[in-house]
Amino acid sequence: MHTTISLNVEGQQYNGRVTIIIVLSSFMVATGGFILGYDIGISGGVTSMTPFLNKFFPDVYKRMQEDTRVSNYCKFNSQLLTLFTSSMYLAGVIASFFASLVTKVFGRKPSILVGGVAFLTGSALQGAASNLYMLIFGRVLLGVGLGFTNQSIPLYISEMALPRHRGKTNVFFALGAVVGSLVANITNFGTEKINGGWGWRLSLSMTAVPAAILILCTLFLPETPNSLILSSKNHQKAKHVLERVRGTSDVQVEFDDLINASSASKATDNLLRKIGQRKYRPQLVMAVAIPFFQLMTGIDIISFYSPILFRTIGMGEAASLLFAFLIRLVSSIFIITMMFVVDKIGRRIIFMIGGTQMFLSLIALGAIFTALFGDYGGLAKGYAYLILVLVCLYVSGFYLSWGPLGFLVPSEIYPLEIRSAGQSITASVFSLLNFIIGQTFLAMLCHFKSGVFFFLAGWLAVMTAFVHFLLPETKKVPIEKMELVWREHWFWKRFAGEVDED
Repeated sequence: MHTTISLNVEGQQYNGRVTIIIVLSSFMVATGGFILGYDIGISGGVTSMTPFLNKFFPDVYKRMQEDTRVSNYCKFNSQLLTLFTSSMYLAGVIASFFASLVTKVFGRKPSILVGGVAFLTGSALQGAASNLYMLIFGRVLLGVGLGFTNQSIPLYISEMALPRHRGKTNVFFALGAVVGSLVANITNFGTEKINGGWGWRLSLSMTAVPAAILILCTLFLPETPNSLILSSKNHQKAKHVLERVRGTSDVQVEFDDLINASSASKATDNLLRKIGQRKYRPQLVMAVAIPFFQLMTGIDIISFYSPILFRTIGMGEAASLLFAFLIRLVSSIFIITMMFVVDKIGRRIIFMIGGTQMFLSLIALGAIFTALFGDYGGLAKGYAYLILVLVCLYVSGFYLSWGPLGFLVPSEIYPLEIRSAGQSITASVFSLLNFIIGQTFLAMLCHFKSGVFFFLAGWLAVMTAFVHFLLPETKKVPIEKMELVWREHWFWKRFAGEVDED
């Protein structure tokens, strides 16, 4: 029940090689992912630091230190504490819609630059925060950066990369996110030991470094040929850029495909109306479903709150941060492995393997927490190490599959006429669900207790079945010919084959 792609669809006929522009683009993409991973990892770490909690969330600090009658699952349950982590994503939802307009009208580069400046400003404000209002406003600015970069960076690299390398180059975003999380854990582990209790300021303000690198890289990169064709009548300039990107003057076949794809994109200015047409139903479903499922894997348990989770089972502050570091290290190893196989064995089989691995890990975690971990007291050290192993298995499954593919697949499935709108919807769903999960997870942990692991395992079963039946294979297919995979799919062909309603 899955699509078989005919050989003439694959992009082997496009000429080109790996040029310095592609290398710099991949580094820029990795830097954007690094910022996302660092911000997620750093916020989860500083929320377990005693000086930070004592200054901004004294009620949580008192519960953690003094009240032994509070359930292990409820010690960190604070709406203000969750607002600190999740406010970034609420701002990202709103910013992504503005980013869609900027990306379509002005190009991919300006959208990335706006995101970089917002990251730079937000990190400075967080590091200098003297009260909760400054802290939250800094997170909001980071959310603006998130909305713009999540919308534009995956789109940028998908348009720049050769079809046969698109999976590998796109995974740099997810790889950057993992490395960013890893660096965040190292940073938190070091700053937690700084005398004077100001280490959290250094942790939060360090986002400025990759933000500055992102801005500099983007300034030296050209606009994508797709965007130049879409926003300008100067096709010769677009062709010249394409020749520079591919490292050859023999680009006529690919350039003709870009011209043909751009003609359809000018049929209407109402992007949301366009993507709502019946023939784009497959892309619209994926624009919502893939980021939704990516976050319903439960990765936020690890990304936001892994130090808190380990403190919940009785580990010390330093040990919790060390455990979180080991998890990020495992993530890095598996995402690098994934880079070498994604363009060879395809997206669907990797989704299936990773989903099954995460499902089994969550079931085992839920069983251990249900049987051995009560509302009060800690957990024996041996079982704590077993939990660490299971969490590592879960995380490796995520970063083998839904982690990188959740960014890759949405960025490559949209035709040019709805690409900006589709990526905006994907970024908005990602940010909105991140906000909801970030705002509710600690309350869910308090009320569901160990049942939260079984809840998330149920969603993993659903999304694995969804991929098996409804997601076509897209490896090596040029994005300008991607509509063919929907026309050949057993289910989506009833929508994708229709004529334009305009």
